[in-house]
Amino acid sequence: MKIVIVVPAFNESRVIFEVLKSLPKGLKGVSDIDVVVIDDGSLDQTAKEAEKAGVNVIRHSINRGLGAAIKTGLSWAKKQNADIVVTFDADGQHDPGDIAKLIKPIILKKADLVIGSRFLNKQPIPIDRLLLNWFANFATFILYGVSSSDSQSGMRAFSKKAIDLVDFKADRMEFSSEILLEAKRNNLKTTEVPIKAIYTKYSRNKGQRNLNAIPVLMRFLVKLLR
Repeated sequence: MKIVIVVPAFNESRVIFEVLKSLPKGLKGVSDIDVVVIDDGSLDQTAKEAEKAGVNVIRHSINRGLGAAIKTGLSWAKKQNADIVVTFDADGQHDPGDIAKLIKPIILKKADLVIGSRFLNKQPIPIDRLLLNWFANFATFILYGVSSSDSQSGMRAFSKKAIDLVDFKADRMEFSSEILLEAKRNNLKTTEVPIKAIYTKYSRNKGQRNLNAIPVLMRFLVKLLR
């Protein structure tokens, strides 16, 4: 079984090398693991640091958005004939040890899409992330009729069936909700597993993700008001 880990990245040169080096080299029941970084128009040395880590790197010439980066990664994984695709954030907020838990339902053929949820277990979560997640989950349910405890999670696993069928259009962060809609449309078996959330001073102070949340909320509000 072949796994591709897709790491979307934008201006993450300070941490991405260590993040990539922390990813597992082997997993039970897995014969091959490939890692691909989608450098989404970074203005720093993100691509160079990723190349130094010895992984595959695809570069967008301009910043197209998180959804566009994930689409590029899924397309690359399909060409590699991946059995499972895992998405993993580049800023260090995920625990690589959770990947084995994330892919297990797919290996056991119990799920096609697995969402790593930061909210299934009690753990320290910044209040702004709690509020943003609550609103995103509410909007996802109202707009798409899909319930999730962590609709905006950056850590997911897709089966081969899901890789072939999921066809989301959004290029920005709201693509996370659209993936859940696509899973519903295609009758994909979806489940959630608890994951650890790691909030460092770097990820909290970086600002890019918090700024992204504002237009995401605005786009959700526009859809809700239509």
